[in-house]
Amino acid sequence: MTTQNFGSREDWLTARKALLDREKALSREHDALAQARRALPWVKIETDYVFETENGNAGLGDLFGDHRQLIVQHFMLGPDWEQGCVSCSFWADNFNGTIAHLNARNIAFKVVSRAPLEKILPFKQRMGWTFDWVSSFDGSFNEDFNVSFGPDHKSEDTVFYNFRDTNFPADEAPGASVFAKDDDGDDDGAVYHTYSTYGRGLDVLNGAYAYMDLAPFGRDEVSEGHKMGWLRHHDSY
Repeated sequence: MTTQNFGSREDWLTARKALLDREKALSREHDALAQARRALPWVKIETDYVFETENGNAGLGDLFGDHRQLIVQHFMLGPDWEQGCVSCSFWADNFNGTIAHLNARNIAFKVVSRAPLEKILPFKQRMGWTFDWVSSFDGSFNEDFNVSFGPDHKSEDTVFYNFRDTNFPADEAPGASVFAKDDDGDDDGAVYHTYSTYGRGLDVLNGAYAYMDLAPFGRDEVSEGHKMGWLRHHDSY
């Protein structure tokens, strides 16, 4: 928690202007990082991934619909889980109203979990979400993008997550991956992986956290242990 600092309006304005300079510098760096992200090499997808959707089986290319870009949110819901991850659900509460705007910029958006669709859909209905949520249960998509570690996974096991060898407490992990489709070149219809992010890289995708960061007490989460222990599914507070 931030220590309270009292002062006059003049004190506040002086400090606020100094902070504004830092905020502008951060915005410029953010823009530069976004450009560097877009400049990453595209890697062609060679695996014929199949997903279970509400309209039947679909390939990765099918998830684009009429769009040339696709963002996939890796949602932690394993085949033997009783409900979706609380933290992933926190992020998912931001999705519904965003997708129309993504579509308008030629971007499709899908949520993918390892659980079969018959387990996904009741939880989706409970949460009141309308976004497309598909299952990768019958394929290696989650494993290939380093967000599923198998049913025998133990928290002390070393796994490759967030681009390094590390330990992870669960057999499923969060992330987001981005893909593009070549509809104009010599390899018409080919799908390419362009970007993935994990861990704290997902923070920018959570609007609620952005608002908390504006508030005087911030996120007010514990510094040790499970910092998000306060979090509940939105129907469970």
